[in-house]
Amino acid sequence: MKRGLELAQHAKGHTSPNPMVGAILVYNDHVIGEGWHKQYGEPHAEVNCLNSVLEEDKHLISESTMYVNLEPCAHYGKTPPCANRLVEEKVKKVVIANKDPFEKVGGRGIKILQEGGVEVVTGILEKQGRWVNRRFFCFHEQKRPYIILKWAQTQEGYFAPLDKTRFQISNRHSQSLVHKWRTEEAAIMVGYNTALHDDPQLTSRLWQGKQPLRMVVDRYLKLPGSLHLFDGQVPTWVFNELKHKEEQNVNYKQVVFDGSFLMQIAEYLHEAKILSVIIEGGAALLNNFIDKDLWDEARVFIGQPSLLAGISAPVLRNAEKAFQSDVDCDELHVYTNHSNPYAYAQGMEL
Repeated sequence: MKRGLELAQHAKGHTSPNPMVGAILVYNDHVIGEGWHKQYGEPHAEVNCLNSVLEEDKHLISESTMYVNLEPCAHYGKTPPCANRLVEEKVKKVVIANKDPFEKVGGRGIKILQEGGVEVVTGILEKQGRWVNRRFFCFHEQKRPYIILKWAQTQEGYFAPLDKTRFQISNRHSQSLVHKWRTEEAAIMVGYNTALHDDPQLTSRLWQGKQPLRMVVDRYLKLPGSLHLFDGQVPTWVFNELKHKEEQNVNYKQVVFDGSFLMQIAEYLHEAKILSVIIEGGAALLNNFIDKDLWDEARVFIGQPSLLAGISAPVLRNAEKAFQSDVDCDELHVYTNHSNPYAYAQGMEL
């Protein structure tokens, strides 16, 4: 199952809104097949695993055990049901980490397997499996995207200079890592002040991979059109209270700026099948999410640069430390929300 989870994560950032799934086929302690779901719309892990079995080993399938980190699908979507394929191939046993929370599966895959004479075991490395697919589980169980907060702060705990000018805190290795993260999430969001003062591109230009959907909160539509966010290169959403319209790759989403506006944004994202979003600032937007306890994970860099005075970095509440690591001379601290049901599993990747 550990190997299955490793394989699953090869496709990080490519399967959304589907989950990441890896599968191993074992005969008498020998691996005869491996596969993972590589891209949304393409064959699932179980099919790729079965297809990888060498011709001279195919007669062993009916005496083999498949290990897969998520319940095989039971419905026709972009591809046929994997549970039916496993029954057709007469796989002897299937070991599963997690049951699928998707309403079109939700135990039906297991039922198909059992009714087809396949022995089924569930709950193996269940916590690790939920962590790997925490975005998928959050989307289906809580009906909103998985929300990641990210920022950098100085040793003194400052987020930015008092005059809000751009001030680079993290080093170039941390910056590359952040761009890698952007390729792995569906969307990225900043607030009005960050967009105005930093003019960020919000792209993954320092790492090869897909570009996230860009989002900005601009209540009164005061941001100048000259900003990188409006260059039309990447689809961009603007949450505002004045208009609801799409213009040249910029989609204006109208929301009511009351105490529920963050949940309105979350509902827009859920409707669009956006499984995850990184909130990259500024301090006001990050604090809004923290105040509403509407966050699942936080990634905080502590850099070497100093500020004698500045805007204080956000302070997490209801947080549980997952782990800490060094990125060159920066410190990366990762936290999860204590109420987050997708708790970090020791030794797992982000």
